[in-house]
Formats: sequence, C-alpha cells, structure tokens
Amino acid sequence: MKDIKWVFVLYSLAAVVAMSGIGIAVGMRSIPVAIVAILALIFVMGNGFKTKKKMREQGIL
Repeated sequence: MKDIKWVFVLYSLAAVVAMSGIGIAVGMRSIPVAIVAILALIFVMGNGFKTKKKMREQGIL
C-alpha cells in the first residue's frame, strides 16, 4: 500500500461533514442551513478535485 495523502483524508472528512449537515438541515426543515451545507459541499469537493489535478500535473500522485 502506498503512503496516505492526508490532505485528501481531510477533504473527504470535510465533505462527509457537509453531507451530514445537509441531512441535519432536512431534519430541522431549515432551508438556509441546507443551502449553506450544499455550498460548503460544492466548495470542498471542488477544492479536492482541483488539488488532485494539481498534484497529478506535478507528478506527486
């Protein structure tokens, strides 16, 4: 097994927290909290994919 890229572990945990936030917002029936959680998820996932592309181009992955 290769070494762990901890930055991607952090991105994935942040994405899980954002997804959980969406579920909590649905349970609370709070549209503003759901919107914030969805935007957070888009931001985290976008940065994760951008970081992965950058690391591939640099030959780190």
